[in-house]
Amino acid sequence: MNVFELELSEQEVLRRQSLEELRRLGINPYPAAEYPTNAFSTEIVGNFNDEAEPREVCIAGRMMSCRVMGKASFVELQDSKGRIQVYVTRDDICPGDNKDLYNVVFKKLLDIGDFIGIRGFVFRTQTGEVSVHAKELTLLSKSLKPLPIVKYKDGVAYDKFDDPELRYRQRYVDLVVNDGVKDTFMQRATVIRTLRRVLDEAGYTEVETPTLQMIAGGASARPFITHFNALDQDMYMRIATELYLKRLIVGGFEGVYEIGKNFRNEGMDRNHNPEFTCMELYVQYKDYNWMMSFTEKLLETICIAVNGKPEREIDGNIVSFKAPYRRLPILEAIKEKTGFDCEGKTEEEIRAFCLSKGMEVDETMGKGKLIDELFGEFCEGTFIQPTFITDYPVEMSPLTKMHRSKAGLTERFELMVNGKELANAYSELNDPIDQEERFKEQMRLADKGDDEAMIIDQDFLRALQYGMPPTSGIGIGIDRLVMLMTGKTFIQEVLFFPQMKPEKQAPKSTIQEWAAIGVDEPWVYVLRKAGFYLVQDIKDEKPQGLQQKIGDVVKKYKLDLQKPSVDEVQAWINAVA
Repeated sequence: MNVFELELSEQEVLRRQSLEELRRLGINPYPAAEYPTNAFSTEIVGNFNDEAEPREVCIAGRMMSCRVMGKASFVELQDSKGRIQVYVTRDDICPGDNKDLYNVVFKKLLDIGDFIGIRGFVFRTQTGEVSVHAKELTLLSKSLKPLPIVKYKDGVAYDKFDDPELRYRQRYVDLVVNDGVKDTFMQRATVIRTLRRVLDEAGYTEVETPTLQMIAGGASARPFITHFNALDQDMYMRIATELYLKRLIVGGFEGVYEIGKNFRNEGMDRNHNPEFTCMELYVQYKDYNWMMSFTEKLLETICIAVNGKPEREIDGNIVSFKAPYRRLPILEAIKEKTGFDCEGKTEEEIRAFCLSKGMEVDETMGKGKLIDELFGEFCEGTFIQPTFITDYPVEMSPLTKMHRSKAGLTERFELMVNGKELANAYSELNDPIDQEERFKEQMRLADKGDDEAMIIDQDFLRALQYGMPPTSGIGIGIDRLVMLMTGKTFIQEVLFFPQMKPEKQAPKSTIQEWAAIGVDEPWVYVLRKAGFYLVQDIKDEKPQGLQQKIGDVVKKYKLDLQKPSVDEVQAWINAVA
């Protein structure tokens, strides 16, 4: 055994030994040639006909279980669609005198998790299970780590792979061993595919805009900052696609949309991930009333595509996406839930009411921020059925057109579903002078300490000065939309690879630190295997005892090493002291 393999588990060591044995037998454990599959598990089972001639198939997948019964065995094979049973006999896959493929390779050198290819015919077993009778077996890829296969005994599950941190960090394992996980992401694909189809059929153009931006605009959020070496300039990861998409409306597109990643340097919780997917759509000559009607039909269509009906159970509630949805002005919503009427109130009066309710507010918060805090505290979580919250104060909406009939308000809505914001939309502000004043007000808020206030985008103002037609725009959070359509409670369940804290590693002294006390590199791995990860760990050991522990590892793993003398071990211990 190689000394470097001491840091592997016993199962990993055995699998690597099997790998080398396969190579000695002339079997490539990772062949390059195409394996010409022509069927999938679910299709084979679904189309099986007892009266038809036996169907020849070529399938491939991961071996998930194996029951060896002498000269015959049953394997459960998992492909990209599902699982199917395979019947393997010695004489069928080894028709000649040499039976090593079955007796050695199949029975001794293959492991759960290995990818194999099977050529054979479909039949029904005596117990009634549709299976594939193998005539040829090919190893396609050797697995070096054991899968956490769930075992059941007396109705109790053992070795479940259900720790959330492990599942999200090792999604590739989660997808293999946990039922239903892949289905969620197939449904996510249906959500995006349907969304794109509806927008394309409406005549709108999918576009791409920069991810690296000189100004973090289009939303109120804290950005990620990076450095562009070629320009020797700090850049921002985009927090929204809005301002670039509006430039394209200025340029003459009827409607444009983008489905892409945004990045906001903010918190992580069950509803937020700093890197998230958003769809933004802008259509000329429309307003927010039109956009509400369009959004209702869009979400109803998506829900039917994913669930077969316009309703979905979410957190124990039946949520209906069938149009139309309730439309409620934000100030009326706050008054309805708190009894306090924000209309006509000053910033100081609203702040005083917030403080009277025990809310944490401060002098950096302007009127719009205070109203937003009030809505979030008392209203947002109460709207379970889809509800358009409309007509936001101008202080909360720096990119939105003033309301045509309500002074101080704007033509904006947010769509609330299951107590969370799903979409944000405007009748877009296209008055360049008004827009410049709104940006300046945002800069005044930034001077007061609001680190989410927008920065003035001079090029966007220049674009508006060339003229932008009346336009309506909307942003829909794709991750939250998928949560709703699949009934998931945590955003991490609908992201393949959610952001995670760094993986915790047991502290270890480096090879150089061990060398400093006279320990050569091979003995470092032996010491670690014996439970000594830090140089200081050997400080209080007796030299004879430590030598014995080292010798036990050398003997157990049959290492080609000469055990150090007691004097050498004593020298290591003295060097630590």
